[in-house]
Amino acid sequence: MLPVAGFIADPRHPNSFPYYEDDPESYKAHLKNYHAFKVNGCNAVLGYIPNRVVEKFHWLEDCWNVDSSSQTVTLMAPPDATPALRSELMARTLAEAVKRETFEVLKGWRNEMYPVYGPGGEFLLEMERSASPLFGIITYGVHITGYVEDEQGLRLWVARRSLTKQTYPGMLDNTAAGGMSTGELPYDCGVREAMEEASIPEDVLKKNLKPAGCVTYFYVRDSRAGGETGLLQPEIEYIYDLKLDANIIPKPCDSEVEDFRLWTVDEVKESLRRGEWKPNCAVVVIDFFIRHGILTPENEPDYLEIVARIHRRLEFPKASHASR
Repeated sequence: MLPVAGFIADPRHPNSFPYYEDDPESYKAHLKNYHAFKVNGCNAVLGYIPNRVVEKFHWLEDCWNVDSSSQTVTLMAPPDATPALRSELMARTLAEAVKRETFEVLKGWRNEMYPVYGPGGEFLLEMERSASPLFGIITYGVHITGYVEDEQGLRLWVARRSLTKQTYPGMLDNTAAGGMSTGELPYDCGVREAMEEASIPEDVLKKNLKPAGCVTYFYVRDSRAGGETGLLQPEIEYIYDLKLDANIIPKPCDSEVEDFRLWTVDEVKESLRRGEWKPNCAVVVIDFFIRHGILTPENEPDYLEIVARIHRRLEFPKASHASR
């Protein structure tokens, strides 16, 4: 049995938000702890905001409507507003929050913009990356598993996150990973991140980087994520495999990564057992194990449950990243 027994029951599991299907009444009761994030002119719920975050919205009357009876927080741009106008109102809100030091999570300001989509993948607005968990919106990213397969067997390139990172410092990570900014496509993001974080040459990436699906989950942030705990983070992560020759050695290129190590499958299993991995990166490794026949129905009693939980259907509008 692989060291994922108990993984799905861990309250810090990346898919720790409850399922409606498991207990509808309990799920409905749980949602009373949140307000729905909406945009004027769009009927869809775009994310969930914890009530204790909403309580700090008292100074937002000029461009927000907080309705406690319906438990909604609505950005009050004109119904036909452009994405640029909605984004401007959001930026104004966040700038004031930073000025007032309202939210701890904004101290991790990244100067990266994340998109918010409505039904049909309509681009509604963008917001500062560090603010996304305050509103519980879906975010998108790319994770790359670099590996070597030769006479010594299958080995994975594992990154150790920088000890000074604001989120999950010192934990284990995939070979390269990063969030997708507004307008960025998955493959382009993967190439950029692998060059920036792991110093992998562009020509090697263009030749060997292979799409391998995606994982989806609904994470409730704990103290390791930095900032307020209990914020919601539904995510879609596009997955890429990167088969490398043994002479291609990833090297840290920025402040994101402490070091890289080439580990056997058994060494990776043991590190998973010890809980050393950033939670969503552990999901990506488990997905890799499933796709490469390492984790199977024959050696994992919770196989079906694990497969289902790392491919969750998220309840908010999603975007297609097909090139147009």
